[in-house]
Formats: sequence, structure tokens, C-alpha cells
Amino acid sequence: MFNIKQDFLVNEQIEFPKVQVIKSNGEKAGVLPIASAIRLAEEEGLDLVLVSSNPSNPVCKILDYSKYKFEMNKRAKESKKKQKVIEIKEVRLSPNIDKHDLETKAKNASKFIEAGNKVKVTMRFRGREFNFIDQGKEIMDTFRELVLDSQVDKEAKMEGKNLVMFLVPKQK
Repeated sequence: MFNIKQDFLVNEQIEFPKVQVIKSNGEKAGVLPIASAIRLAEEEGLDLVLVSSNPSNPVCKILDYSKYKFEMNKRAKESKKKQKVIEIKEVRLSPNIDKHDLETKAKNASKFIEAGNKVKVTMRFRGREFNFIDQGKEIMDTFRELVLDSQVDKEAKMEGKNLVMFLVPKQK
């Protein structure tokens, strides 16, 4: 079951002495004592729901609370369905990678991009490899050119011992 983030106060849960009442058809019933507002809702066979809890002017509406809650859950599910979750896929390179291996990894990254995912390209430097960071950046540039239909989200940058770059699908 999908829960609404905000539960509203209903009928006897409302603790204000007087409330502004809106009828189920949208008409304003005016400011009424809480007891008569609940009685008015019961006469229609509906619930009195606190919509605005402003202390100076609390507003209540007469409606079918269970139906309202059901519709809110339904709307929340629909909006969640329409969301697209973007995953981050990682491709690891090394500073002394061969040309063919680089092409293979670029092909895999292109598949990830086509699927609509972000790609994190990581190159780890160890030991003496730290002397060749410029060479690593050149490899990253070559990799970027090999990955089709992508654009750079975040340029290649050193983060600790790693050179990191993010690629995303091209905007159309």
C-alpha cells in the first residue's frame, strides 16, 4: 500500500472551536462551530476534513475521506510510474591501456549511453603512474571521442588517486 505523505485531520480529530466550512459542491457555508460543521457533514453522509490548519482561519471541507485518500494514492502511484530512474554505470580504465581494449570499453559505454544511463569513467593511478597524469587525460579524451552519442557531464578531474569523468546521453 502506498501512503500519503500528509494525513489530514478528520471529524472529531479537529480541535479548533470554529472553522470555515466548504460544502461538497464547492459552496462556502461560512464560519461554523466545529460541532455544527461535523453535524452538517454527517447529514450529507460525508466527512469533515481539515484542509488548512491556519490558526487564525482554519478551513475544512466536506468530502468522502476514504475516496479522497484513494485518489491521492492513485495520483502518487501514477507520478511515480512516470519517473525515469537514471543509473550510473562505471567503466574503469588504466593509464597503460591498449588501443583495442579502449575501443572495447568504449563500445560497452556506448551501450550504456544508448540505454539512457550516465557513465562514470574512472582511471586509477598507482605508484609511478602518477607521473603520467597528462597521458591519462589524453586517453580520457580519446575515450570520449570513441563513445558515440554522448556528451561530457563532468570533465576529467583528479579525485584522490583516480581520474574521473562523467558522460551522459546527448540532448536532442
